[in-house]
Amino acid sequence: MLIAVTSLSALGVLLGFVLGLAARRFHVEAGGLEGELAAMMPGTNCGQCGYPGCGGAAAALAAGEAAPTCCPPGGRALAEAIAAKLGVALDTSVLGEQLPMVAGVREEICIGCTKCFKACPTDAVFGAVKQIHSVMREACTGCAKCEPVCPTGAIELTPVPVTLGTWVWPKPLAA
Repeated sequence: MLIAVTSLSALGVLLGFVLGLAARRFHVEAGGLEGELAAMMPGTNCGQCGYPGCGGAAAALAAGEAAPTCCPPGGRALAEAIAAKLGVALDTSVLGEQLPMVAGVREEICIGCTKCFKACPTDAVFGAVKQIHSVMREACTGCAKCEPVCPTGAIELTPVPVTLGTWVWPKPLAA
């Protein structure tokens, strides 16, 4: 027993040392424009933009393959900041003033098929097979990936209700 524990411990230490050396040897600096754009993104990795997470969207923006309006959760403010960072003109007529949305389950028609929580990138939808599902509002990003996969149409997006915790002072309009 002691020999097995000692050999596995030695193997773990040796492989950890090798991984540490490999991490130092093959380290890639993530910086420049791509790193700055990734820091500006919301970081929810919802995939609404069509890229694999916020890092992929930042890489596409830095390469000039994506428009500054590619991030729906970021809204108009993020699109304007990205356009300013990239130094490109932004057509704001394409952007509508979008309210933050959150998914909700209509319990009377939910059949418990589990398709919605398999599609949710943030695990905001929870439930079990053949039981009613529910949505954690705090975790929902409003990406709408769960809405089209629901066979009964039990999931619908609604604007985030204004409460004392979610209300923000409106920004003044530009003169």
